[in-house]
Amino acid sequence: MVNKLKFVSVIFLLMMILAGNAHAQAKDAGLSHDYRTFHSDGKIEYSKIEDSYTADLVMYLAGNQFMVMEDLIKDFQAKNPSIKTIYVETIPPGQIFKNQLLKQGMIEGKKTAMNPDLFASVNINHLKNLKKKGMMDDHMIYIHNKLELMVAKGNPKGIKGPKDLGRDDLVQSHPNPLTEGIFKFYGSEMLKDLGLHEKVTAGKQCKSCWAIEGKTWFTSRHHRETPHRIENGEADVGIVWTTEVSYAKTEGRPIDGVVIPPPYDKQEKVGYAIGALKSGRNAYNAMQFLSYLGTAKAQGIYKNYGFIPASDAELKLKPLVVK
Repeated sequence: MVNKLKFVSVIFLLMMILAGNAHAQAKDAGLSHDYRTFHSDGKIEYSKIEDSYTADLVMYLAGNQFMVMEDLIKDFQAKNPSIKTIYVETIPPGQIFKNQLLKQGMIEGKKTAMNPDLFASVNINHLKNLKKKGMMDDHMIYIHNKLELMVAKGNPKGIKGPKDLGRDDLVQSHPNPLTEGIFKFYGSEMLKDLGLHEKVTAGKQCKSCWAIEGKTWFTSRHHRETPHRIENGEADVGIVWTTEVSYAKTEGRPIDGVVIPPPYDKQEKVGYAIGALKSGRNAYNAMQFLSYLGTAKAQGIYKNYGFIPASDAELKLKPLVVK
C-alpha cells in the first residue's frame, strides 16, 4: 500500500512538472501577450478577459501585431487621455471571427465580449462576411507584411530560399492551416506556387500536430511558436512574417531570416484590414483610433517593427463591397 501511494505521488509530481513546463513554453512563445489591458497611467494588465466588456476601447486584432501594441497604445493614449483603458487581443483572426464574433467565446474559462469596437484581419473576407451579416460597414487597409523564412542564427542548414523547403534533411515548423491566416491564405499558396505543398504538408489539415511525422510540424495557435521550436532544436526552418524575424533579432534571440523573393513573399496580397463593429460600445473612441492609424507617427511605429506602411489612399475609410 505504501509503495502504491509513493507511485501515485511520483506520478502527480511528474504531472505538475510537465504542466509547469507547458506553461513556461507558452510564455516563451509569447502567449502571455495575447490579452492585455492598457491603462492611461502606463500600467499593463494581462489576461483580464473580463475587460473586454468594460474597457473604453476594445480591439481584437490579427495576432502578429503583438510586439507593436505597447508603443502604439502608449502614444495613442498620450494623444487621447480621456480613453483610460484599452483592451487588446492579438490572436489569429480566424479564431476571433469564428469563435468570438459569430458565437460566444471562452478564453481561460472566461466569456469574451462578442462586440469589440474594432476587428482587424489579414483576410479582408472576414470583414466582408461581417458586412453580409450586417455587423460592419466600412474598412481600411492600414499596414502590409510579407513572408520570410526563419532559421537558427548563422543559418546552419544553409537554407537559400523557399525552394529549399523541398529538401528532405529539414525539420519544418509552420503555422497551422486551420486557424492561422498567414498559412491558410499565404504560406500554403506559396508552397503551391512552388509545387511543394504536397511534399511539405502531405495535404494534412490539423494543428498542434505532425503533418509529416518528424518532418513538418503545424503549430497549435501561433506562428510565433516557431522561433521557440527553432531555438530549442526542434525545427530548422519555418514560414513566418518578416516582422517576426525583425522582432526576434531585437530581442537578441538566436534567430536569422532568409528572404523570400517576390512574388512568393506575397507582399502584394498581404493587407491588414480593420473596421468598426456596429454593435461596439465605444464608437467614438473606435473612430479616434482609426484616424490615429493614418498618422505618420502610427505608421512609423509599425515601420520600426518591420511592417510596410499603407498608402494614403488605403488609409481612408471605404465601404465594404460584397458581391
